[in-house]
Amino acid sequence: MENIIVRMPNWIGDLIMATPVLSDLRAAFPKASITAMCRTPLCELLKEDKAIDELFCFTKPSNDFKRRQQRDIIAKIQAGKYDAGILLTNSFSSAWWFWQGRVKRRIGYAAHFRSLLLTDALKMEDKKEHLVTSYKRILSPLGVKVSETAPRLYVLDKEVEETKQLLIQRKYVLGKKLIGINPGAAYGSAKCWPPERYRALAMRLLLETDAYILFFGDATTAPLVKQICRGLPEKVIDLAGITSLRELACLIKDCDVLVTNDSGPMHIGAAFGTPLVALFGSTDDEVTGPFGKSEAVVNKHAKCSPCFKRTCPIDFRCMKEISVDEVVQRVLKHV
Repeated sequence: MENIIVRMPNWIGDLIMATPVLSDLRAAFPKASITAMCRTPLCELLKEDKAIDELFCFTKPSNDFKRRQQRDIIAKIQAGKYDAGILLTNSFSSAWWFWQGRVKRRIGYAAHFRSLLLTDALKMEDKKEHLVTSYKRILSPLGVKVSETAPRLYVLDKEVEETKQLLIQRKYVLGKKLIGINPGAAYGSAKCWPPERYRALAMRLLLETDAYILFFGDATTAPLVKQICRGLPEKVIDLAGITSLRELACLIKDCDVLVTNDSGPMHIGAAFGTPLVALFGSTDDEVTGPFGKSEAVVNKHAKCSPCFKRTCPIDFRCMKEISVDEVVQRVLKHV
């Protein structure tokens, strides 16, 4: 096996949960050239990854230039002359690209009518298992057994130090404790603890600690974070919509604890070993929780959860049953 391409997932959390596949491939095929194929800007997170030889970044084809963009992607895959392609996405299009790109062995789950495009079409397990394990199972046709390898990310010490300038510019005093808070999540509000509770949490932590509080979020959640932070003291720093993905990763790595919904930043924190307080309600922590860190999860296991809905159709009991006091007490264990 000389050339291997791995189509990485399209969401931050899924991407991070798939990183053990890269490590396990490198261990199994130490002399192979391994390419990670990933959408921009998510591919930023795989820079400096020790398991890969090449990072194949691409932009999701747009409606205006879709045919040309797909043609360019397929041409690049053909040029790689890959012996094996690992599909960690379940889409038809990703299998089509590998088939058109003449990847000799195409391995992935049989989903979305794409089995005929795969040389090795795997069935999903009927039993419930963590997504990290589901990704690892895709390597079984290559003789790679499911390992204990945990998700991980790599950033340079230089990057971490440079990113601290974002905090210093906002009057952060070096050496002070950092509490990260991520109040948003992709897929919908049902995954999110109510904003007023995040505000109440910040106010309590200002009273009970000497730490600075960093609020994270992307451009979509920036208005929500601005609303939460409005009128709070300057030791509360709003970074929503400001950081790049690598800057976000560096800041989360530097936090003494991160309070977060089920989200990409939660998995970034888990990958770095940052202490977590992970709030779950509508989703299943046994499947997408921080891998190997069940003690970090707060889940009241309401009768209607996990429902996997975007918005709660009833009274949002799964999240409302998580009290501010409980979260405060968990945070205080780390600061």
